[in-house]
Amino acid sequence: MDRLLFLRKFIDEPRKIGSLTPSSSFLAKRMMKNLPWQNFSHVAELGAGTGTFTEQIIERKPTACKCLVVEQDFGMRQMLEEKFPTLQFDSYAEDLYNTLHAIHFPQLDCVISGLPFANMDQDLRREIIDNVYRSLKPGGFFVMFQYSLQMRRMLREYFPAVQTDYFLLNFPPAFVYLCRK
Repeated sequence: MDRLLFLRKFIDEPRKIGSLTPSSSFLAKRMMKNLPWQNFSHVAELGAGTGTFTEQIIERKPTACKCLVVEQDFGMRQMLEEKFPTLQFDSYAEDLYNTLHAIHFPQLDCVISGLPFANMDQDLRREIIDNVYRSLKPGGFFVMFQYSLQMRRMLREYFPAVQTDYFLLNFPPAFVYLCRK
């Protein structure tokens, strides 16, 4: 059902969705694998889609860890709210910093992103990355995937440590970026 919803949304608005199919659980597990979850108290997910990463976050986060899920698409966000009623939700990644203040979250330990940056104009990309950077506490992590290395230069402008890894067990294969503030 998630795949059909995703495909329908892609057909309706390909620039907002970014792929024909949701990310694989293999990719989600790979992105979460080396993070120090036991130390996290506040995390955010950007571009949650149908919840592939959200499920992994729920599985790994400590019980007391609070999570904000950001999904712009109303239908997908509504589905996620029903599926994960204990999480906080919002619509716009480019307003992450203000949203954190509005819901009384401190700076975040980690931000996980499935946003299709390749489909965004340069100004929106920069606005989102700036919000991510400002929202992370010192030493915080930003993990995302993309289908190209297009974002590496911008990420290096913000983060002193940026690692990339090519991951084949996804359709299409993806680059995983791990950044540390």
